[in-house]
Amino acid sequence: MRPTVVFDFDGTVALGRGPLEAYATCLGELTDGEMLTACRTAVERFDAGETNYRDGYDAIQTTARGRGATEDQLSTAYLRSRQLLATDAAEIHPPAGLAEFMTELTTHTSCVLATNAPDLGIDRALTVLKLTESLTAVHCSVGKPAGLEPIIATALADGPTLAVGDIWENDLAPAQRLGADTALVGVSQPSGTPTLRGTTLTDLYDDILSWASRAATAPAGARPAERL
Repeated sequence: MRPTVVFDFDGTVALGRGPLEAYATCLGELTDGEMLTACRTAVERFDAGETNYRDGYDAIQTTARGRGATEDQLSTAYLRSRQLLATDAAEIHPPAGLAEFMTELTTHTSCVLATNAPDLGIDRALTVLKLTESLTAVHCSVGKPAGLEPIIATALADGPTLAVGDIWENDLAPAQRLGADTALVGVSQPSGTPTLRGTTLTDLYDDILSWASRAATAPAGARPAERL
């Protein structure tokens, strides 16, 4: 039995507004400068807690649709922005201490990445984040929430599983339904109750490591959270 931790990407292990800025810029290039300004303002309002957007991408997409952007324009701009991922045009950075945390975590668990983003730029991004050696699997274009379920089911067949992410409906709710534990990153209000919760992933390092230690020694069929 080996526990598994399934991490989301954007907003969880990859931080920074670079990808959002790139997305807004690419969308502005396909439409107009006013679209770029409106999308930037929407992201700023989301960051300030003034809106109910799910995340920065939802802020951009909802704003752009409201200003007449087509689905083709949104898709094209998004794919162009992902090609720039982890470059100067779409900078990202890890949570403080991520590499050291992952090194310790992998002594107890298998670590998996599951993201709705395509694989464009993902290898470069994982190198920048120093995650390449820590992940046993990388799943892109997952199609969360439904697409997360088979990944969680496979992990649960091997042992206790913890899903970590910043959007409850996409990253955690499917895992909870299948019996996995969950860790919510960020300030959004979930419709369910996560096992662990922190403003940033860094806030959860100790709790996740404790979960992993318990999971590695828990009797078959027991959930680590039951021993909190």
